Amino acid sequence: MNIHKLTLAALLVAIGTLSAHLVYIPAGASKCFPVQHAINVLCAVILGPKEAVSVAFVISCLRNMAGTGSLLAFPGSMIGAFLAGLAYRRWHNTGAAMLGEIFGTGILGGLAAWVIAWAILNSKAAAWFFVPPFLISTMGGSIIAGLLIKSGILTHLMPASFSGREGK
Repeated sequence: MNIHKLTLAALLVAIGTLSAHLVYIPAGASKCFPVQHAINVLCAVILGPKEAVSVAFVISCLRNMAGTGSLLAFPGSMIGAFLAGLAYRRWHNTGAAMLGEIFGTGILGGLAAWVIAWAILNSKAAAWFFVPPFLISTMGGSIIAGLLIKSGILTHLMPASFSGREGK
């Protein structure tokens, strides 16, 4: 990883960690963070799937250490980031990255959170308890990221990261 990518990843980790104190949706045992989902899509498009998962993991760790997250932060953010990165790599389309994030976090991450809540946190909540709030949060964050990318503002702020990107 070059210095540019590492610096951008660190900046996104800082934004994701600090925003957890400001913007979240309480949903029972979980807390949903739309900014995390926006960061997942941005990382997937700009840096790639491995880096997106790494950034999601570090943000989840830091949020847990700061007391603003829970164990449920790990499956949703990491699965969503991974699928967003794979979708963008395959189709080179921001919409595909957004759909990968939404499916990965909203559906697969919600189901994984249910398994963690049941097995580790001894929660009696049904699986559907996690999927709707995860879907709402990830849809909001994915739309924010899509609008940021589509607006072209990131092209002006980070031309090296967006050279050759179509921004669809």
